[in-house]
Amino acid sequence: MKVLFIGGTGNISSACSELAISRCIDLYHLNRGKTSEIRPIEGVKTIIADIRNVEQTKKAIENHHFDAVVDWIAFEPEHIQNDIGLFSGKTNQFIFISSASIYQTPPEKLPVTEDTILDNPFWEYSRNKIACENLLRDAYKKNGFPYTIVRPSHTYDKTSIPITGGYTTLHRMKQGLPVIVHGDGTSIWTLTHHKDFAVGLVGLLGKPNSINEAYHITNDEWIPWNQIYKLFAKALNVEPKLVHVPSKIIATYNKDIGDGLLGDKAHSMIFDNTKIKNTVPDFNATIPFSEGVKEIVSWYEADASRQKYDKDFNDLTERILQDYKWL
Repeated sequence: MKVLFIGGTGNISSACSELAISRCIDLYHLNRGKTSEIRPIEGVKTIIADIRNVEQTKKAIENHHFDAVVDWIAFEPEHIQNDIGLFSGKTNQFIFISSASIYQTPPEKLPVTEDTILDNPFWEYSRNKIACENLLRDAYKKNGFPYTIVRPSHTYDKTSIPITGGYTTLHRMKQGLPVIVHGDGTSIWTLTHHKDFAVGLVGLLGKPNSINEAYHITNDEWIPWNQIYKLFAKALNVEPKLVHVPSKIIATYNKDIGDGLLGDKAHSMIFDNTKIKNTVPDFNATIPFSEGVKEIVSWYEADASRQKYDKDFNDLTERILQDYKWL
């Protein structure tokens, strides 16, 4: 099977690339030739082109036909419109990496299924993903464009710290300083290791019954945010000082952080993975976050150059704490 990944060396796509190669898939990456050294991948063939440059990409793929194409870096309707033009007649399956944040926010009921209403009034990122999905559905109705939609939720690898502030928050923990947890910390969240996600994604490649379908691919483990922070503290061998601040208040200080909270993380989210399991029987997330967090902390602690401290975020944290005097 000949497969093209647009992107392919990121947090999620790197694990999918490695698994695809291990399964003897003839894998190509289309990118600008600036592969990250953090996630080197052996065995990939590279097509050098900028996907945002339509004419350059058209020329680069003119002698290729793919069994499947996966676009990891399409975020806006224009990106998908270009993809439809580029890959119509060039692939048997086009997989769009959407987002589970497009589901009704907050959800009326849990668990979420693929039939849950798509509606996120809080986050433009999610609304753009919904628009992308709608374009693909229209293209299928008009000319049979063979799309499959995949919706990851919060997926991580050893390099990604899935809490607000990233390493700066861990640095504060190590210094014995208080860290902010949105809300009261009891909302439920789902964290999926990228190697678990890869089993679902790679299993969809070349599956005819996945055309004109959408799937989320997530862990079945549900963890309160308080526990997520406590697991990091345990891995760092420190006692955390958690301060709870309503998400709406945090949003008044920083719009980007606020959009991600109000449009996603502030709401409990549990997923029913029945559909992906029926289509890809070997998908079954096996890596609990209690193990994943150790991998993350070990990776950061192994090299001081990875420990990026964000003074602006630290100052923001201090300002919120001082304003509300919850120290």
